[in-house]
Amino acid sequence: MNKYILQHEGTLVELWYLDSFAKFFALEGESRVNAIGTVHKYLRSITLNHFGVESLRESLLPKIEDMLRTNLAKWATQGPVDVKQVISVMVFNFTANKIFGYDAENSKEKLSENYTRILNSFISLPLNIPGTSFHKCMQDREKMLKMLKDTLMERLADPSKRRGDFLDQAIDDMKTEKFLTVDFIPQLMFGILFASFESMSTTLTLTFKFLSENPKVVEELTAEHEAIVKKRENPNSGLTWEEYRSMTFTQMVVNETLRISNIPPGLFRKALKDFQVKGYTVPAGWTVMLVTPAVQLNPDTFKDPVTFNPWRWKELDQVTISKNFMPFGGGTRQCAGAEYSKLVLSTFLHNLVTNYRFTKVKGGDVSRTPIISFGDGIQIKFTAKA
Repeated sequence: MNKYILQHEGTLVELWYLDSFAKFFALEGESRVNAIGTVHKYLRSITLNHFGVESLRESLLPKIEDMLRTNLAKWATQGPVDVKQVISVMVFNFTANKIFGYDAENSKEKLSENYTRILNSFISLPLNIPGTSFHKCMQDREKMLKMLKDTLMERLADPSKRRGDFLDQAIDDMKTEKFLTVDFIPQLMFGILFASFESMSTTLTLTFKFLSENPKVVEELTAEHEAIVKKRENPNSGLTWEEYRSMTFTQMVVNETLRISNIPPGLFRKALKDFQVKGYTVPAGWTVMLVTPAVQLNPDTFKDPVTFNPWRWKELDQVTISKNFMPFGGGTRQCAGAEYSKLVLSTFLHNLVTNYRFTKVKGGDVSRTPIISFGDGIQIKFTAKA
């Protein structure tokens, strides 16, 4: 049923959000991103243009690896670090730089901290009155949108500040796409930053939890990546696209982490008209909640479903995977940043196991509230290999 609903986006159902999400992301009017049509097609196109396979292969991969190497080296000098916190800052700063040229080191505003505050309070009762968590969240949101709009206006006023990035393409496309206004473009950048910031940092943090509890997985990962390095003419050269595509066991680890984590606990859709599925009638106007964890944690498909077992993916065929594994959604709204996320995860693991040893010092409790949270965090100590 999950797959059927996702395949009929725009004909039987449309994207729907809880009230707090709708107010937060301004999902109203002709330019609302939950509508299927010109706006949605454009959003997907511009995201793929800057974070899709071609961009990753041609230009982003070495930049991603350089970012990861720099941060791992820094963490190795700091003693135990809260991995969720440092990974969140790393992912946000890199993505923000690629979207609108954000320079974290020289900026007065630590935008990643602003996003962390927003994340901690936006899933709350949507009462936008002083004293409530949602009100604080909306204030932080307005502050962020103002900064993004100021950056946009600076570029519009001074062409010399152009960088050929995501924001510049949106500016160029203002001539042909009527919905790209000076108010909508900041909202667009804000939404993409929000999506990548939380999902990627949470998945990487969970990866540390699973690896620290499964040394045999670390052993096989290390063997796979050391073999990649040994095949190179120059052991110090950067990761290539072909090497990334050859990471068989790494992909199993990434898939298994995504399967168990289920970053979104559910996906909402609204019925556009009456329709029938598996003998049930869904009335027009009703909200449908797709619970993807029910599929990805189904013991009939995945034996011992809450056990972290990357090797299970050796036995799964593509038909089973396509019907029972949907960490990035599906249909026309499948996440445009899926390959970007998987590449960052895989490149991170490559640089981690070939250059560092890591030990969990404390923490590791995980809960849903309904986003995934880590209690007191997960403290990891990194040590460079000799």
